[in-house]
Amino acid sequence: MRNWGPLTAVCLGTFMLLLDVTIAVVALPDMARALHASLSDLQWVIDGYALALAALLLGVGAAADILGRRRVHVAGVVLFAVASLLCGLASGPGMLVAARGLQGVGAAAMFATTLPLLGSVYQGRQRSTALGVWGAVSGGAAAVGPVLGGLLTEGPGWRWIFFVNLPVSVASVWLTLRVVPESRGPRGMRIDWAGTVAFACFAGATTYGVVRAGADGWTSGAVTGSFGTAALALVAFVLVERRVAHPLLDLSLLRKPAFVGVMAGALAFNGVAFGVIPYLSIWMQTVLGMSPVRGGLTLLPLTGATMVVAILAGKLLHWAPFDALTCGYSPTCTNAHRFGPYRPVPARIKPFQPAVMFPWEHHTGTANA
Repeated sequence: MRNWGPLTAVCLGTFMLLLDVTIAVVALPDMARALHASLSDLQWVIDGYALALAALLLGVGAAADILGRRRVHVAGVVLFAVASLLCGLASGPGMLVAARGLQGVGAAAMFATTLPLLGSVYQGRQRSTALGVWGAVSGGAAAVGPVLGGLLTEGPGWRWIFFVNLPVSVASVWLTLRVVPESRGPRGMRIDWAGTVAFACFAGATTYGVVRAGADGWTSGAVTGSFGTAALALVAFVLVERRVAHPLLDLSLLRKPAFVGVMAGALAFNGVAFGVIPYLSIWMQTVLGMSPVRGGLTLLPLTGATMVVAILAGKLLHWAPFDALTCGYSPTCTNAHRFGPYRPVPARIKPFQPAVMFPWEHHTGTANA
């Protein structure tokens, strides 16, 4: 492949947005001390970013098809850079959580336009190569995040895990405007505003309820009210998607068992991973006395295995029987029993168990899609 410019530009943005999913976890104890943040605040530092990204991904992608994918991508990078600066300058947990949410909005704009931009530039074998490189970069970002976060936290300080995004953002904007052509979706498309709002309300209310349940209890008014709001928003989303001409989500996909199964597995994986990794980081540093760098290296078996399996899963699909890939769930079940609450595990071994449990479940299942 000769034309590496567009791929490099897109991968810079992808690397940043996925790096910020994991880079912050090892800095959580330092953030808590500096900002006097509670455990719930720390959870929102991680979840606020992911929530904004997930809630707006579909809507921003539809808007990019109309407004121009390169334009939306560049706007996302600029917003991500501004939000990163605000994160680094945060004077309290509220400001940090709000800035992380703003980061997620920019990340949604970048992520939603990544594959369409690559698809408009590369065709045939070049497209396969580009997607392979993009996948490796995606896995690599998640893998190096905890280690890089540990190095920056022990070195110049935790605020630099956000400041480091600024020069990368400048390079990404410059290269994107220089080498990536503008592209749009088919004419006549319209933005599904009602569906976007309904889905964002559903995701936001669900996440708020889950996070607050730890402090208030599952039967508290705030938690049950959040879940009730989420249920109403989900019903509204389904009703809207049935009636609009250009829905955010094609509801006919929900009648396909393979799609539903893969999405259910992805939901379980990401729900557990986003819950486990922040607490592992806090536990390793506050209970075991690990440094941020050592904590990041201890998380490497999980993040590194995820990167390796992501690459292998795509290759397995070409020669392994279709049903055999679903065996990726077996390590999760086996190790959940082996390392579960019924069997005591040495403290320094526990961080390694997700490396065996999670990556095979998630990526072999996703490959089936």
